[in-house]
Amino acid sequence: MDTFKKLKQFYWPYKKYFFWSLFSLLFVTLITVVYPVVLKVTIDDVVLAEEYSLIPYICVAFIALMIIKGIATYFHQYLGDFFGIRSVYTLRDVLYKKLQRLPFRYYDNAKTGDLMSRLTADVEGFRFFLSMGFSELIRIVLLIVISLSVMFYFSVPLALVTMAAMPFLALVVYKFDRKVHPAFRKIRKSFGKLNTRVQENISGMNTVKSLSREDFEIGRFSDRSNDYRTKFITTSNIWSRYFPLMEFIGNVSVVALLAYGGYLVVNHSMQLGELVAFFSLVWYILGPLMNFGFVINLFSQSKASGERLLEILEAPEEITEKEGAVHQDRLNGHVTFHDVTLTYVEDDDSALKDIRFDAPPGKTIGLIGATGSGKTSITQLITRFYEPEKGEVLVDGRPVQEYGLKSLRKNIGFVLQESFLFSTSIKENIAYGNPGATIEDVMDAAKRAQAHDFIMDMPEGYDTLLGERGMGLSGGQKQRIAIARAILIDPAILVLDDATSAVDMETEFKIQKALQEVMKGRTTFIIAHRISSLKHADEIIVLENGTVKERGGHEELLINGGPYQRIYDIQYQDKEKIMNTSHIS
Repeated sequence: MDTFKKLKQFYWPYKKYFFWSLFSLLFVTLITVVYPVVLKVTIDDVVLAEEYSLIPYICVAFIALMIIKGIATYFHQYLGDFFGIRSVYTLRDVLYKKLQRLPFRYYDNAKTGDLMSRLTADVEGFRFFLSMGFSELIRIVLLIVISLSVMFYFSVPLALVTMAAMPFLALVVYKFDRKVHPAFRKIRKSFGKLNTRVQENISGMNTVKSLSREDFEIGRFSDRSNDYRTKFITTSNIWSRYFPLMEFIGNVSVVALLAYGGYLVVNHSMQLGELVAFFSLVWYILGPLMNFGFVINLFSQSKASGERLLEILEAPEEITEKEGAVHQDRLNGHVTFHDVTLTYVEDDDSALKDIRFDAPPGKTIGLIGATGSGKTSITQLITRFYEPEKGEVLVDGRPVQEYGLKSLRKNIGFVLQESFLFSTSIKENIAYGNPGATIEDVMDAAKRAQAHDFIMDMPEGYDTLLGERGMGLSGGQKQRIAIARAILIDPAILVLDDATSAVDMETEFKIQKALQEVMKGRTTFIIAHRISSLKHADEIIVLENGTVKERGGHEELLINGGPYQRIYDIQYQDKEKIMNTSHIS
């Protein structure tokens, strides 16, 4: 029960609904056990005694009991469901908030489909046991205890004979639990992988179709689906092997009851009505005991789900605010790196090694280098998406760890290489970081990002709804909306991570011209592969394998004859060759 103890905080506040549900269940169980007693009275005191005048009274009493049982059943089921729904409502909210707080390092290894499976199927599996499993377990215990009490009241010897096989049944149930729980945990994991496969396929459908890999993707999905099917069949096999054994042991008890009970009736040691009542009561014990396998089934699924939910809840939040963190509305944007080293994976090569530079307010820093050289890593340290292994990152002379996370990040505007847009209006996408912005502010930001014209050409302008991930817009249009979004938050520090990579040369020129105005008074980091995007930077840092190879202005670096000049030669000599070839033609 450790899993349920750890998750107690989510369901215990609503315990009153659970206990009222159990109170109603007690009435239901007591009335259920009264049925065999009514049967006994009908046979022995009415039929055999020929007291037929009592039949109307018995019928009225029986109907009254059924009405009371119906009302109690309603409250038991409604309050039980209410208990489970309220509990997982809180749990789902906490899980979602936790996902917002988890660091980038967690998402580096997490699978989107698996996380979705945890927040849907696993939460629902846990709810189902709270709503039904707990109360079903208590119902079984109550029904067995009360039925046994009545059986011992009627005949102690017959009750002992009937119960002789029960320890064997309990042993089989215990072994069943030990087998079925690991099987259900494997099912949950397999379902998460299946979800991930579907999510990745749908998200990458353009790539799949453009490369004609539909058959390959069908094969990969089939493998995951087959694994899920195999896991389910394995679990079904466990159930199929143990359930007949439980049923056989139960039937042995029934045979013993009929044999010894019949002997007692023939020898006038027991009345016929008592034997009939006994036969009904034994099924009130055997039925729940065999149904105990179903409860264990529920418990195992719920426990497996709870363990997967705890993996999220107990995941370390590496990036947290210090007590007494500084919350400052506006920063100057002075960024300093002091011998910073960053390693993403323990025992792996460092992404950054002893990085040192100073970026005063209003300065533009260009970052260039091969893929994986550490350009993006530098900007992710400024926002505390990751923590450096050693060294210090300062903003306005204060370590970034001393700022409140929201205070720090709202002063930093990002335009990423892959622009993510939400399935909402263009206006809401631009105003995402500043929801209080007016339509005039949104339009001004769009104009400065060279996005206003194409937005106004759309049927509903700024109210145009976008498809998933900005479907319906070109790469360049999505990029310009992302730039407008960054402009609108008026950041002290602006990060352009290959922000013009998805636009043509003419549009890039327009955006660069607009950004020259936007970058005034802001510390700007331009990450680019094209020298044309950063040659106007105040300082250009050339990175290679996580280290600074050279730094300086555009002209200065060209004179040095280092890596920057080689990049320049590759990009511009190729252009000259193309132009010369076109001229000759």
